[in-house]
Amino acid sequence: MSGMAHDSQRLSTQTLHDLPAIVTRPGYRLDDARIGVVHIGAGAFHRAHQAVYIDDLLATHPDWAICGVSLHSTEVRDALRPQQGLYTLLMLGEQTQLRVIGSMRELLSARDQSAAVLARLADPAVRLVTLTITEKGYCLAGQDLDTAHPDIVHDLHAPDAPRSAIGYIVAGLRQRWKLGLVPYTVLSCDNLADNGHRLRRAVLQYARRVDEALARWIEAEVSFPCSMVDSITPATDDALRERVRGELGCMDAWPIQRETYAQWVIEDRFCNERPPFELAGVTMSHDIAGYDRAKLRLLNGAHSTLAYLGSLMNLETVAEAMNQPLLAGFVERLMRGAIAPVIALPQNLDASAYIDAILARFRNPAIRHRLAQIAWDGSQKLPVRLLSTMAEALVANQSIDALCLSIAAWMQFVRRQARLGVALADPLNDVLTAIGRACTGDAACDVNAFLQRDTVFAPPLSRDARFIHALQAAYAALADGSPASISQALTAVMNGDT
Repeated sequence: MSGMAHDSQRLSTQTLHDLPAIVTRPGYRLDDARIGVVHIGAGAFHRAHQAVYIDDLLATHPDWAICGVSLHSTEVRDALRPQQGLYTLLMLGEQTQLRVIGSMRELLSARDQSAAVLARLADPAVRLVTLTITEKGYCLAGQDLDTAHPDIVHDLHAPDAPRSAIGYIVAGLRQRWKLGLVPYTVLSCDNLADNGHRLRRAVLQYARRVDEALARWIEAEVSFPCSMVDSITPATDDALRERVRGELGCMDAWPIQRETYAQWVIEDRFCNERPPFELAGVTMSHDIAGYDRAKLRLLNGAHSTLAYLGSLMNLETVAEAMNQPLLAGFVERLMRGAIAPVIALPQNLDASAYIDAILARFRNPAIRHRLAQIAWDGSQKLPVRLLSTMAEALVANQSIDALCLSIAAWMQFVRRQARLGVALADPLNDVLTAIGRACTGDAACDVNAFLQRDTVFAPPLSRDARFIHALQAAYAALADGSPASISQALTAVMNGDT
């Protein structure tokens, strides 16, 4: 292709203008972008999600570029520094799209650049610190800071040379406090329920051990908004690198990929200036819990349903399951008729459009989301994804028949795996496998054995006669859990015979 950069070249500011026309480039001068955000945890999800939203804003609001910080690894910095922070995003849909992201104008590794990280946190131009460090990175023990965590122990002894994210946040705020500067807002972007409040609690617990006066200032002056994020981001592999090299005509050391859908909901509570997120499609809301609930109950509840029914039908991926008209129809009916009318949704969320988007995501042939992976940890997921909706449906005197079919499918899945001698990826594997082996197909007996697990089926739901009767009926409808019995049960539901 004429004008394509030579294959041996690297993606960079020098090769950017030689890329094929199909590749979307940053819509702003890279030299004009100024850092206003420090992001801790510069992994694939951040680069596929928050960094893209910021990239959309820099043409008109250039002072919100990102300094990406890796706490322990140097890999992202070392891969992207020769590319001046540029990397390629492959959007996976029916038609794939390639886009070069330029919003990460600086990349640091705290492992060997701690002073530079602390200097950036003290910079008055930085008004926002964001995090994607996974739940583990918050060093929590339940709801509180784990003061026995090795990194926290180290940081409390050497608060000016931190290792943990909590330590860096407080060290940066401490510098600004001493200098009389306005603090930055601290925004968690991890899939962690009540993330802002949990982060605030951990920061204050740590700060009180460092300096009580500092802790009082943080408590009074610093904001920790809650947020919710959503977008499937498959891992980068060599196949992706080769595909991107072929499309660009030059090498990108660390391209990323994600589905076309993305959602970011942020509580509008900042102590300093913030980017105009709304212009990039971010939802600003004070009901983050409502959006979390919608995702858990509608999207994740439907995902679990597909995982167990689809696995019993010997299907492999979500997209394959959605190619089965009976199964796809049942999942849509479950969301529209059994879940959405029961749960408390955010005031501004269009439930019908949200369900439409979920169904389109499930059908995306470019995302190979394995049912076996979604089926992991069923004993932990089902109480929040499906059983909580059932409890609310019973209070509202709504039908739970369709919801019970999802739970019965999990029971039949456990039974089948035990029969095949396949271990469950579940903390309760030993207990559930023993129950599965003892199952005889008698609905009353088998269901009762599962219901004895109060950690999964908590009272009063597990003692409710309406629930027990409906669950036994659903279990019986699935018979031996074979594909034929699944199809027969789904047909009965879709024909209104249950």
